[in-house]
Amino acid sequence: MTHPYPPEPFRIKVVESIRLISPAERESALKEAGYNLFSMKAEDMFIDLLTDSGTGAMSQEQWAAIMRGDESYAGARSFHRLKTAVEDVFGFKHFAPTHQGRAAENILAACLVKPGQWVPSNMHFDTTDANIRARGGRPANLVIDEAHDPENRHPFKGNMDIAKLKAFIAKYGREQIPLGMITVTNNAGGGQPVSMENLKAVADLYHQNGIPFFIDAARYAENCYFIKQREPGYEQKSVKEIAREMFALADGMTMSAKKDAIVNIGGLICMNDDTLFQNVQNELILREGFPTYGGLAGRDLDAMAVGLYEGLDEDYLSYRIGQTAYLAKQLNDAGIPTIQPTGGHGVYVNAGAIFPHIPNYEFPAQALAIELYREGGIRGVEIGSVMFACLDPEDNTWHYPKLELLRLAIPRRTYTQSHLDYVAESLARIKSRASQIRGYKYTYAPELLRHFTARFEPL
Repeated sequence: MTHPYPPEPFRIKVVESIRLISPAERESALKEAGYNLFSMKAEDMFIDLLTDSGTGAMSQEQWAAIMRGDESYAGARSFHRLKTAVEDVFGFKHFAPTHQGRAAENILAACLVKPGQWVPSNMHFDTTDANIRARGGRPANLVIDEAHDPENRHPFKGNMDIAKLKAFIAKYGREQIPLGMITVTNNAGGGQPVSMENLKAVADLYHQNGIPFFIDAARYAENCYFIKQREPGYEQKSVKEIAREMFALADGMTMSAKKDAIVNIGGLICMNDDTLFQNVQNELILREGFPTYGGLAGRDLDAMAVGLYEGLDEDYLSYRIGQTAYLAKQLNDAGIPTIQPTGGHGVYVNAGAIFPHIPNYEFPAQALAIELYREGGIRGVEIGSVMFACLDPEDNTWHYPKLELLRLAIPRRTYTQSHLDYVAESLARIKSRASQIRGYKYTYAPELLRHFTARFEPL
């Protein structure tokens, strides 16, 4: 029996036409884009699983809230409606809106990170990693070893390794660690959750050493739902109650609201420290806008205020997690290896296992992303050596990630069962001819965030 597909806890009210262009047109589009799917036209995608960030379908309540948007420059009603929701859900003393998550990361790094300092986390995702590096800092990933074993079914593979964190703090000391972070869920490691037990241990260790603790909260609702499903003692608690317990452990958070607040644009930065918040406001005014709009229109703030609650709805979360598990099961039944257990927002295909003949410096996950578009007009994203290989400034050698993954991120409330079946069938056809597929090389690559603008050619 296949994994049951969860019935959507909504019905479709507005539709957007999509079309599958011909194989010849797809090949031409790939060449024009330098074989980088970020550089391609969205209208040339049949199913777009590039990201779940800002790509979901907003509800009728969110669209109604947009019509209520107050576009006053300072102190708009929209800001105060969002402020009420943020205080209710997260509980921090201070907050400011930003235009998206990387803006919050940029402001936090500008205020806290100095050249040569280290910022530990379970696994930093791309923009967090880049914002730390852009300030001369060094990101460190201290996730548990189980995270690097695709077949290990540890229920909380996003957990920080406490022994590694203790050793890291002992090595570098408080003066070299301006803040510590953790990402929930752990996007770079397969959308895997972090347990409350681990969050408490991480918070205690940071605070024992006087290190401010910030949560990257982009997919916090999915993480809290996994805690409810998998961690003893939380079965009877609401997702919102679990969220409040989680954020009470931290000194602040950054968030891309384009994920679990189900909006097309927006972010948050929250904290308890008065002095830091004043510095954050000053930086925000310089780079984003006045602190009550943070680079957003009032209508965006209103949509976010509604979306924060919709993202916590447990019927929705059950469907959301179930939809992802369904796609993973379809792929696994076809012999396509994915990160186990299935994470929250996407399915992570083990491209290195499908293409063992392609070395990491020839980008097997990028090759799979290209081949999936070529096969079915489907766009995913490489999470491997294009995104995360880095040149170590100390020994001038390239360090490659342990896993070469193709992420199929599922936009919220957007695609149906038949769409996901089509994705699985397309990947199955690729697997049948995997040995014939070759890798790629760069023709252009920037220093930071290469995956967004790099260009390639086939080998």
